[in-house]
Amino acid sequence: MPTNGTVVDRGLEGVVVGSTELSSVEGEEGRLRYRGYDIHDLAPNASFEEVVYLLLFGQLPNRHQLEDLCSRIGANRTLAPALLDWMHLVPKTAWPMDVLRTAVSGLALYTPFEPTAGWHPSNARTAILLIAKTPIIVAAWDRIRRGLEPIAPRADLSTAANFLYMRTGEVPIPQAERALDTYLVLLADHSYNASTFSARVTASTRADMYAAATAALATLEGDLHGGAPGKVMTMLHEIGEPERADAYVRALLGRGEKIMGMGHREYKVRDPRARHLEEMAKALGDASDSKWYVLARALEEAANAALQEAKPGRRIYANVEFYTAPTLYSLGIPSDEFTCMFSCGRMAGWTAHIIEQLGDNRLIRPQATYTGPASVPFVPIAERGRTNGNALHAAARAALDS
Repeated sequence: MPTNGTVVDRGLEGVVVGSTELSSVEGEEGRLRYRGYDIHDLAPNASFEEVVYLLLFGQLPNRHQLEDLCSRIGANRTLAPALLDWMHLVPKTAWPMDVLRTAVSGLALYTPFEPTAGWHPSNARTAILLIAKTPIIVAAWDRIRRGLEPIAPRADLSTAANFLYMRTGEVPIPQAERALDTYLVLLADHSYNASTFSARVTASTRADMYAAATAALATLEGDLHGGAPGKVMTMLHEIGEPERADAYVRALLGRGEKIMGMGHREYKVRDPRARHLEEMAKALGDASDSKWYVLARALEEAANAALQEAKPGRRIYANVEFYTAPTLYSLGIPSDEFTCMFSCGRMAGWTAHIIEQLGDNRLIRPQATYTGPASVPFVPIAERGRTNGNALHAAARAALDS
């Protein structure tokens, strides 16, 4: 919108602020690529570890390179005893993303740093450490909050299989491992999304990788970004039966509320990742309980039926968060941990973006249009009016108490 002759693009929509070799989002065509590889080829064929290698090193690994990376990830899965002790002291009611954000920041306390500068190396070695330990923190907290002791990680399992093993103590069936592995592949990167941009802004100040990853985690937590899948699961629980989806959607829209997990800022057609997650949700439902997949389908159809009535010819499409809900829930993962799972996949992209940002860095420092008073004369405190002061004091107190 124009302000004093300056065009202000709220939300930076359509504004190009940088370049990347890591991933491309083609919204009109509904296409996502990692370093040129189409997500429709990667999701069914590549493991999460292969995608980690691709993002960090620029190419898909051969067998020897993949084995070396898996060995490095496995060797970095342990947490410092002091960090685990801290997690035991955290209230069991703490929000999982709050725990994850704080614990990831805490990892920096137990890794070597540059003594004279106070920062840690922001390189592939640190990236692998963060990628390895993020799922361990989530799995350990899942046990601790349930009053159980964490299960020691296994270096011989994939990232997906080890996470599921650490929750239950049982090696998962191949179908469950494959479903979670595909999820991690699909969430690994997505160009300059809000959390990745936050990581790059932080890295551009020459803050280290731990600081930038923590900033990304804090950004991801919001409902308009990584927090949506948990809200989708809430909707599915509230609907309860497929026959209630239509009435539920109409009531929701009547209150002016959003259908979480539907629509996307970038994609003008269906999110390409949603197709694979829907397939995973359906397959997991067929193997155990199809209720959550059936409810998700009913909700998506009801949303489009309501939109057709209001705006004939228009469609609203499921995004990656929508079918994340029935997929992860079918794997036994509670809905308040969904955003943490998003983080487990996206840590690969975040760390790769941080390395890329630092490789050709320039401080990211945008401008803003000032819209406050032009000029206000200073009045000494003894001369400030009592009436006006009381009104301001009351407003300030109301703001603090709200």
